[in-house]
Amino acid sequence: MTTGTSGQSEQHETAGAIRVLIVDDQMLLRQSFQRLLELESGIAVVGVAGNGEEALARIAEMERGGALPDVVLMDIRMPVMDGVQATERIGERWPSVRVLILTTFDDQEYVFKGIRAGAKGYLLKDSSAAELLDAIRVVYAGGSPLQPSVAAKLVAHLAQPDAATAQQSGASGAASTLPMGEELTDREREILGYIARGASNREIGEALFITEGTVKNHVSNILGKLALRDRTQAALWAREHGLG
Repeated sequence: MTTGTSGQSEQHETAGAIRVLIVDDQMLLRQSFQRLLELESGIAVVGVAGNGEEALARIAEMERGGALPDVVLMDIRMPVMDGVQATERIGERWPSVRVLILTTFDDQEYVFKGIRAGAKGYLLKDSSAAELLDAIRVVYAGGSPLQPSVAAKLVAHLAQPDAATAQQSGASGAASTLPMGEELTDREREILGYIARGASNREIGEALFITEGTVKNHVSNILGKLALRDRTQAALWAREHGLG
């Protein structure tokens, strides 16, 4: 009975707020991020973890309590289970939980692995408090925040075809591994530009005076036409082709 009451109390206290789980192997950083977020209205820290394995255990515990975190701040390099593995597991088991990578490393390999694992955004720890808070809200709203330096590295990586793709492209005379988007409508290109700037569906709808449902339909069409997996890849495609 006591456990149930505590869970209900926690859910009441965080009702309407963005529920955030902080995952970092450095205690001082965990505490610093927690103090920062707890000062911000509309954001509630619902747990902390020192590695990916602990993060999965915390989320499973929250699931049993009936309220998953909305956003996970995920470090990359951690003992036991790193952020890439944890992000993959979270996406497989709890697809509604959105991961925002917050790390010291902007190495191209780390960036690509993190996004490929399913992270919805990638931020460096030297970001300002305002940038971190904004990124959490953007991820929660369905956007994909990427720092310019990080986006540049990811675009560079995606622009490099693997051996099989290169061989196929050479045989066919293709110059790019990505479609050029000739089939996109003017409206779709316009929406792609907003996606590249990290706007959520709601923000795009308000800017273009269309419903959020209409924006979602356009985004689905864009992903299908360009053979892209998610909004993050769409944002990168848009930036690479001058739409961002």
